[in-house]
Amino acid sequence: IVRHRGKIEAAIANARGAQAVQAEHGSLAALFWSYEPRRSRAPRVMSDLPGVTPESTALSRALKGYGFRFVGPTTVYAAMQAMGVVNDHLVGCAARGPCMQARRALVLP
Repeated sequence: IVRHRGKIEAAIANARGAQAVQAEHGSLAALFWSYEPRRSRAPRVMSDLPGVTPESTALSRALKGYGFRFVGPTTVYAAMQAMGVVNDHLVGCAARGPCMQARRALVLP
């Protein structure tokens, strides 16, 4: 149960923001994927993984421009990881290859 009034208001504002993004970009996914980094990093150790990138900072600013709240660059980067926009599996991780193959097969929104 969310009791923090600010978070409840943010959920409503974010839903409105998502509608605005959908009207302009076709989907929230299309906006996220438009911030996919040009170069794929290949992290070798956990300390190579960033918490924030220039792309997540820019996407955070864009989302805030649509009225989103509680979407800082770190939160946005975590969402980018969860969506597969960035592949932060370490070199040697069994999941890295399948994630790369899935990305190559993905048709962007």
